[in-house]
Amino acid sequence: MPSQFTHEEAALMADQQFFLAKAQIMVKVRNLLGLTHEALKKEVASAALVTPPDFDPANCHFVKGEALECFPYQYLDFPKHFHHSNAFAFRTLFWWGHHIVCALLLEGEGIKQHKVRIVNRFHQLAGQGLELSLAPTLWEWKRGEGYTLPITHDRKAQIAAVLAERSFVKIVRFLPFTDPRIHSGQVPEFSRETFRALLPIVTR
Repeated sequence: MPSQFTHEEAALMADQQFFLAKAQIMVKVRNLLGLTHEALKKEVASAALVTPPDFDPANCHFVKGEALECFPYQYLDFPKHFHHSNAFAFRTLFWWGHHIVCALLLEGEGIKQHKVRIVNRFHQLAGQGLELSLAPTLWEWKRGEGYTLPITHDRKAQIAAVLAERSFVKIVRFLPFTDPRIHSGQVPEFSRETFRALLPIVTR
């Protein structure tokens, strides 16, 4: 790695305004995640969720970092259950330079029943912007070919075949930063709508 700086790099190092703007943006994101938590609490309280043992419906986690594949991020996990090999969580993630993504993360106890409900209730889930993650891990957040498969009404057999081979389930819904809902601060509504859309998977 050369030690010299390009003109573009030197200009970025001298730019105070960018980092002041970044700090302000990250505060706004944290506030939106707080509002998202409040919105989701009402949804969780009213839903008959099929959860793992020792699930605590009040458990949540706010996280902020600087290096998700080199980009800053913040997320809310609520509801949140990660215990041994069991996962039952809903994440709302802000990923700088990429998108906002909401994700249902399921692994371990009950996974067979969750997969059955996806197939049996497929047409309740399809056509709502949901996508099935194809990644070999729960912790991949990219979108597109090779990463996610849109859950559309014509893909039931394909989705069922993919699910049959997986030991975990991750279903995501993306909000691009170009979406008008970003400008108007509607991240909590987007997250709540996504959680509602996923309820057929995790309710009796």
